[in-house]
Amino acid sequence: QRMKITLLFFFLSTIAFAQQSLEDSYERGKLLYDDFCVRCHLPNGLGESGLVPPLAKADFLDNIKATVHSIKYGIYGPITVNGVEYNGSMSPMGLDDDEIADVTNFILNSWGNTSDVMIDEKYVKKISEVKL
Repeated sequence: QRMKITLLFFFLSTIAFAQQSLEDSYERGKLLYDDFCVRCHLPNGLGESGLVPPLAKADFLDNIKATVHSIKYGIYGPITVNGVEYNGSMSPMGLDDDEIADVTNFILNSWGNTSDVMIDEKYVKKISEVKL
């Protein structure tokens, strides 16, 4: 009986820690978004149609690897988001891998976006500069 209680406690605390970590990452990511992204993508994540792609409910975010790559290395050339082509550029912001993870978690969980994954620094480190 004692073993079952110990295992249950460990399991519940692990879930709580993971949830807390996502919440912490989200809060750090919001601060980074406000510093680096809000000028172009706006506080509501809608961007500017035809000029700056939206992040709110953006189908581009379905490809998490491409999302992280774009934040880490920038985007140059055409992309299509929600059926609209954007042919601008976004320079890399010079963020560290842990900061990229945080801002990605914020974007993936804001403005109606929901994600069942949490991006961490290890995942970001694995994304190479090779264009996707």
